[in-house]
Amino acid sequence: METGEIQRRVDSFERWHYRFNLNGVTTPISDKTRINRHEQRRRYLFDPLLATFGGSLTGKRVLDLGSNAGFWSLTAIESGCDFVLGIDGRQMHIDQANLVFEVKGVEESRYQFITEDIFKSDLSSFGRFDIVLCLGLLYHVSKHINLLEKISELNEDVLLIDTTLSTSVGSKLVMRRERLDSPRDAVDYELAMTPTKKAIEDMVSLFGYDVVMLRPRFSDYTGCRDYREGRRRGFLCARTTRLQDADLDTEPIRARPGLRDLAGGTGSFSRRMVRTARRRLRA
Repeated sequence: METGEIQRRVDSFERWHYRFNLNGVTTPISDKTRINRHEQRRRYLFDPLLATFGGSLTGKRVLDLGSNAGFWSLTAIESGCDFVLGIDGRQMHIDQANLVFEVKGVEESRYQFITEDIFKSDLSSFGRFDIVLCLGLLYHVSKHINLLEKISELNEDVLLIDTTLSTSVGSKLVMRRERLDSPRDAVDYELAMTPTKKAIEDMVSLFGYDVVMLRPRFSDYTGCRDYREGRRRGFLCARTTRLQDADLDTEPIRARPGLRDLAGGTGSFSRRMVRTARRRLRA
């Protein structure tokens, strides 16, 4: 594709969330601090993922939920995966991802991007996936158990989560509102829920995952204040892979309980939610 055509197609989009170099044409992003943020996050999340699989994703099939313009899907391809399926609720993001992969020259047999609502879609026809990426998605939804149940039906082994966290103590989901007209926010309901780190552990454990929380050691925290302050973290979850065999830099999920926790006053809603979900799964 000629440079002029690439520039025309890049300019046709209202906004870009990720910066790509497409044969000398750079996708524009309004907040330049995000250039460093995305690079720091890429190393923070994918270095441990690659370490878990011996340094390469060769032979692996990857599902990228909330794939946006394909930044993480491309990282998976560049890490050697055989195939990646990206799913996003906005057509603009799918069109961007297809442009990125076309210009990058990725073989069409190695990827597919689809516009779908993950809660309403049937992805079983695509087969099962060794790795599911849930990066920057979990705090934009209100049906966490439903989402994890869908993931568990498709996922053979590893689930990689990156999410904003509520800093409340205990196992909780904290409600907040988002704008449905914002490309960075939810696509189904204005009401979204932000999990605590303990809620992440409780919810993924329900579906048979072991989990560790990754410690961020960014070389530059420009644009990454939420990671520095503990308001965002990555979680590596696995069903069959032994996470303890990988040399991972982790930090404890369980915080020292406060008086309200000891009295049962914090996190009781989340605990009831998990118990209810367990009963329904057994039914």
